[in-house]
Amino acid sequence: MKNSPLLPLLLFSFLVNGLANAIAADKNTKGIWTDPKKASAEDPDFSLQGEYVKNGLGVQVAALGKGNFYMSKFKGGLPGQGWDRSNPVVQILKSDELTKMVKGMKKELRVSPSLGAKPPKGAIVLFDGKENPKIKGQVKDQLLMAGAQTTDNYGDFTLHLEFRLPYKPESPLSSQDRGNSGIYLQNRYETQVLDSFGLVYDREQVKVPIKSDPKQWCGCFYKFKTADTPMCYPPLSWQTYDIDFQAPKFDGEKKISDAKITVKQNGVTIHDNVQLPKGTGAGGGRKEVAEGPIIFQGHGNPVAFRNIWIMPR
Repeated sequence: MKNSPLLPLLLFSFLVNGLANAIAADKNTKGIWTDPKKASAEDPDFSLQGEYVKNGLGVQVAALGKGNFYMSKFKGGLPGQGWDRSNPVVQILKSDELTKMVKGMKKELRVSPSLGAKPPKGAIVLFDGKENPKIKGQVKDQLLMAGAQTTDNYGDFTLHLEFRLPYKPESPLSSQDRGNSGIYLQNRYETQVLDSFGLVYDREQVKVPIKSDPKQWCGCFYKFKTADTPMCYPPLSWQTYDIDFQAPKFDGEKKISDAKITVKQNGVTIHDNVQLPKGTGAGGGRKEVAEGPIIFQGHGNPVAFRNIWIMPR
C-alpha cells in the first residue's frame, strides 16, 4: 500500500497539536504545587511561608506570589495555641523584609493531634490508600482526589478525614480559587475546605481585596457560619477534620429536630453543637433527609484526602 501524500501533513499536524496541548497543560498547572518537596525546590517563597513563634507571639506568613507575603502577628501565640483573640497586626512584605522580621523566631511545623488516627472498633473504613467500594472517586498516588462521594447513605455519625490543600501562591488570598473543596454531609451541609491560611474572619482585619465571603473560607459552614477559630494550616500541610453529626429527625414527612454538628479542625473545636435549620450553600435548596451520602466536593483544584473513616451511631 502506497503512503498517502497527506501522511506527512497529518503527522506534522499531530505533532503541532500535541505540542500545543502539552504547553496548555503546563500553563494550566503553572503556579500550582501538590508536593512540598517540589514546591520547596521550585519556589523560594514556599520555604518562607508558614508559622513562626517567639516570646508569646505567633506569626502566620502566607505567600502571595513573586516574593510577596501576607503576615499576621497574633498576640499570645498562634490561633488555637495561645492567641488572645485580639486583632492581629497585618503587613504585606517583600521577601527581604520578611526575612528580617522573622529572624530569630522559631518556625513552627504544627501537626494535628488526630493526624493518623486509627478507626475504632465498629468504624467503617472509607479510604485507606486504595480503591474501596464504599467510596467512588479518583485515587492518585494512594490519595483520594476531590470529587469523590460515598456509595452508602449515613444518618448520625462521627467522621474522621485528613486533607491536603495545594500550594497556589499566585491565586488571590481569600479567593475561592485557592484550593477550593468541601465536605458535604448528606450532600446538604458543607464544611468548607480552602486555603485561607493567615486570614481571620473579621473583614476589617483583612488587608487584601476580599474575593469571597469569609463564611466561604476554610472551616466555615458554607455561607452560614464562620468557624470559631481560624485553624487552617499552611498549604501542603496535612490537616484533619473530626466531625460529629446528628442528622435531622422526622415524624413521617414532618421534621421534628434540626441537624446538629460539631467540628474539630486540627484538634481544635471550631463549631460546637451548632444547629443547622437547613442545608448550607447549594445544599440549602435540597430537601433534608434522615440519611444521605458524603461528598468530597470537586471544584477543579487538586485537593487530596486520606485516612477517612466513619462511625455510624
